[in-house]
Amino acid sequence: MPRLLSGIQPTGNITLGNYLGAIKNFVKLQDELPEHEFFIFIADLHAITIFQDREKLRKNIKSLAAIYLACGLRRDRVHLFIQSEVPMHSQLGFIMECNGMLGELERMTQYKDKKARQVAGVSVGLLTYPCLMAADILLYDADIVPVGQDQTQHLELTRDLALRFNNRYGETFVIPEGYKAKAGAKIMSLIDPTKKMSKSDENPKAYISLLDDINVIRNKIKGAVTDLDTFVKYDPVNKPGISNLLTIYQVITGKDMKEIEAEFEGCNYQQFKEKVAEVVIGEIKPIQERYNYYLNSPELDEILNEGRDAAMRVGYKKIAKVYQKIGLGRKQK
Repeated sequence: MPRLLSGIQPTGNITLGNYLGAIKNFVKLQDELPEHEFFIFIADLHAITIFQDREKLRKNIKSLAAIYLACGLRRDRVHLFIQSEVPMHSQLGFIMECNGMLGELERMTQYKDKKARQVAGVSVGLLTYPCLMAADILLYDADIVPVGQDQTQHLELTRDLALRFNNRYGETFVIPEGYKAKAGAKIMSLIDPTKKMSKSDENPKAYISLLDDINVIRNKIKGAVTDLDTFVKYDPVNKPGISNLLTIYQVITGKDMKEIEAEFEGCNYQQFKEKVAEVVIGEIKPIQERYNYYLNSPELDEILNEGRDAAMRVGYKKIAKVYQKIGLGRKQK
């Protein structure tokens, strides 16, 4: 059975950008790819490339699992699990490190960006985490991996590592393909629309959290940076703020961009923002209600246990095959 795999780090607020760029897409794909088996995981190992408070990390893990389900991932379609509870991720991650090259890891754009922001030194884990990311994918023979624009380089590294291993040891891994959303793959900051919306932004007005109070969401959209014009038009170069709000509106409503421009012809920015806020709140409010249910229900642990067990079954078979190919441990009879 073909498989789809994706993960997200439990390192803080899940933003509207995360939802529209990735999670909402997973929900649609459940029906669009009925023949695929879905493995969605909470990437807690990736989170510890920088120091994490233990209690906050565990709270974020549980919160993220509840958000995934609240957004529409279905128990009957998705294996939802926590990365660290499946030890084969780390086992295969080290093997990928042994097949990777220092130079190709140092060329990773995200590594260079994060290194530039680290004033207290850079952990080895920050350098090598693309190898763990490759292991995450290859462990499940995932043939489809939904990726954002900032993850394509890591997927290419995964493909290179898989091909290198296959050439050295014989056919072992499926070579994954990336899947990009048609729209909304990159939602921008509300304060600086030239930057991607990020949960790590120091200014909370720059992003919308899925757990923000409804009035806070409305005020953040009301205060979103636009321009000095008075007409609503999609033009990312000259009108990045308005274009960002249009993209948000488009992804939620599913309307064509020309249709949206016609809808807001003659409207001022205040009227436009009020309508954007209306559709955003209409999307987020039911998610918050379902989130509160899962967060306080024993069903959440039941789903995570089921997902872990399914991932363990697949991971055990794959790591055993990898060990046999390399010559690790004793020969299996």
